[in-house]
Amino acid sequence: MSLNKAKKIKSVMVVGYGSMGEGIVKSFATSGFKTYVLTRNPSRIETTPEAVTVCVEPPDETPDLIIESIPEQLQLKVELLERIENKYGKEPILASNTSSLPLDKLGGSLQYPERFIGIHYMHPADTLPMVEVIRIPQTNEDTLDLVRLALKQTGKDALILKKPIIGFLINRLQHALLHEAYFLIEEGVVTASDIDNFAKQMFGPRMCVTGLIEQKDISGLDTHALSQKGIIPHLNLSKKPATIVQELHQMGHLGIKTGQGFYNWELCDSESFKSKTEIKLQKLLDFLQKEVNG
Repeated sequence: MSLNKAKKIKSVMVVGYGSMGEGIVKSFATSGFKTYVLTRNPSRIETTPEAVTVCVEPPDETPDLIIESIPEQLQLKVELLERIENKYGKEPILASNTSSLPLDKLGGSLQYPERFIGIHYMHPADTLPMVEVIRIPQTNEDTLDLVRLALKQTGKDALILKKPIIGFLINRLQHALLHEAYFLIEEGVVTASDIDNFAKQMFGPRMCVTGLIEQKDISGLDTHALSQKGIIPHLNLSKKPATIVQELHQMGHLGIKTGQGFYNWELCDSESFKSKTEIKLQKLLDFLQKEVNG
């Protein structure tokens, strides 16, 4: 079936209404899609955008696209997707917002894996302009094209990954960078604030302009190739999670939500702080978009 004849996505159901689910719902609901939230705890939802239907059981009307955004536990997600498929059959496109679990295992157990795809948002989901869209081997072209079109209607570009690699693109790059950053902190080379100041004032701004790979073409691949030979052998290439992060987690120091992480947040108005960071991010994105549009 061609895209012209395929049923366009007009209704969306998001399963889970945590920080990611809330942003995903907002992006669709404010873009004209009929939007549902499926949650076990509707009492925890204080507000939703207008025209969003909150339900504790899947609605009788079949949504065109269903995105699961529940906790990162493989069995929970597998059971949920199978339950949804048993109710709706092959009609809806099923998607997972997982950031770390194997998509081929999530989709491989379904009856209609050709209608399954990964749709991975980054936080804040309603603000950032790109979404990773990941195919599994069975995903068909109509599924991919319809998802890409729906995301475009929400103002987001789809970053297409052709294979369901663990961590996808963004998290693999992010964790590779963080793995080295945590190593440098553990070794006493720099502090967390040193790394953050560098990222905010130098690394981040430069990447906003020239990206990651383009910058190396600009500065010269001869210099880059020689630098790789000298530096790569000395990087922290272990496959073990950073001790400093695991210890903070074990102690219950989870960052701003508990008042302590790499930084002390106990005297911080967390909601105000997060709101200010989102406003700053939106201003930066608006500026960059104006630059792109010339």
